[in-house]
Amino acid sequence: MSLRVFAALPVPDLVADQAMELMDQVPGANWRPRENLHITLAFYGEQTEPVIRDLDAGLACITAPPMQLRLSGVGRSNRKDGAALWAIVEPNAALNQLARDCRKAARGAGIEMENRRYLAHMTLAYLGSGVDPVRLQRFEQRHSLFKSDIFAPDRFYMYSSRPRKPGKPNSYEIEAEYPL
Repeated sequence: MSLRVFAALPVPDLVADQAMELMDQVPGANWRPRENLHITLAFYGEQTEPVIRDLDAGLACITAPPMQLRLSGVGRSNRKDGAALWAIVEPNAALNQLARDCRKAARGAGIEMENRRYLAHMTLAYLGSGVDPVRLQRFEQRHSLFKSDIFAPDRFYMYSSRPRKPGKPNSYEIEAEYPL
């Protein structure tokens, strides 16, 4: 059996509530449900159970100093594998190191990672081709000064992503917890 897995920081309820207030202003956007909000540290893709066990052992060895994070502004990606709207996480050296450590744990488990610069963000919506670009631009302008409350994560998780019915967002399940 295999699972599609990733490492991510959960966001506190107050921050999730603040992000949810942004989520109705672009018709046609596929908004993420509240329970799916997180800050991805590393995406590992589809992996077998033995590889996941090795990954879990590597992630369990990660330590990180205390950090304070804040969502600040919004942005969007236009990658080949799909466009997305997101809330941007203010730059943070400790968060960037944690993401590097999660990628290093993957390499230790034999997982090949994409060579991509880490951009800390929380996905708000996925965008289909029918979304009006003018509405997207207005959304970005209107929320360019958005700031969440500051929060201090005390753990991160390995999540699995499991498909639901077509057109429904995937279900995320916590597979392992790692205190910071």
